[in-house]
Amino acid sequence: MLIQLRKIVVTAGNADQVVARFSKEGAVNSMEGFIDKTVMVSKISREEEEVVVMIRWESRDAWKNWEKSDVHLQGHRDKKGQEPPAYILSTKVSMYDVQSVTEAKAVSN
Repeated sequence: MLIQLRKIVVTAGNADQVVARFSKEGAVNSMEGFIDKTVMVSKISREEEEVVVMIRWESRDAWKNWEKSDVHLQGHRDKKGQEPPAYILSTKVSMYDVQSVTEAKAVSN
């Protein structure tokens, strides 16, 4: 499994706009090997919030296929030359190869 984490720091009060953008269904949702997407928010300070988008893929190859797909590349072409909104202070993307997952055990009463 591969996990992509996208950490976006925004000015306070603007996390909802980023959450709305990443919560919409899109072409990625029907891509082979896509597992799910989780969007989380943390208040960093009075001035800043962080939105973390976690996308889980079955494999690195599944993610690579998305990156090379026509629909993904077209999305980047459509945004070429556009500046990010002023409320976005920084963005960092990290990729993680999952080494271990521990699942909950059923509890009997």
